[in-house]
Amino acid sequence: MLFSLSRFQLRYVLLTLLAAVCLSFKSAPETTEPDVHVIRKLLVTALESKKTTDSLYKSLTAIKNRSGLINAYIGTLEALKAKHAWNPYYKVKYLNDCEKTFKTAVAADPHNIEIRFMRFSIEHNVPKFLGYTKNLVDDREEIIKQLDAKNYTSADKTLQRTIIKFLLESKRCTAEEQHKLNQYLAAL
Repeated sequence: MLFSLSRFQLRYVLLTLLAAVCLSFKSAPETTEPDVHVIRKLLVTALESKKTTDSLYKSLTAIKNRSGLINAYIGTLEALKAKHAWNPYYKVKYLNDCEKTFKTAVAADPHNIEIRFMRFSIEHNVPKFLGYTKNLVDDREEIIKQLDAKNYTSADKTLQRTIIKFLLESKRCTAEEQHKLNQYLAAL
C-alpha cells in the first residue's frame, strides 16, 4: 500500500478529494480551484482505483494557474499512477514526475502542512533503494514546526489527526517529537 494510513483514514482523505473535484469541475471555470475536501475524498478512492486516479489527475492538470496545494495533489496522483502502473519504466517515470511536481508545490507554499504531509507520506512508503527519500527529515521538521505554530492552513481537525497519527506510526520521529505529537493529538 502506498500510504501507511488506516483504510478509514485513507478513504476519508481520498473520498473528500474525489467529491470536491467532481463537484467543482462541473460548474467552475478552469481558473477556480476545486474544493480540497472533495479532492481528499477522491484521493482515498484513487488509492485502489486506477480509473479514479486517472480521472482526478486529468481534472486537476486542466486547472490553469494552480496553487501549491493543487500541485501537491497532482504530485500525489503521479505517485498513485506509479503504484497502478505495471511497467517498471512508467513506475519510475511517474515517480520522477511526482518528485518534480512536489518540488514546485513546496516552492510555491513551503509552510503548508498538507503539502509537506503528502510528500512525507509518499517518500515514507517508496522503497528506500529508489532514492526518493531526500525530503523526509525536512518535511517532518516542517510539519512539526507548523503544528507548534498552529499553522494548519487548509487542514481541518480530521486531517490534523491523520497527519499526527501518520507521523507517530511512521517511527521516523525523535522521542521529543513523539512526545509533542502525542500532546497535540490529545489536545484535538
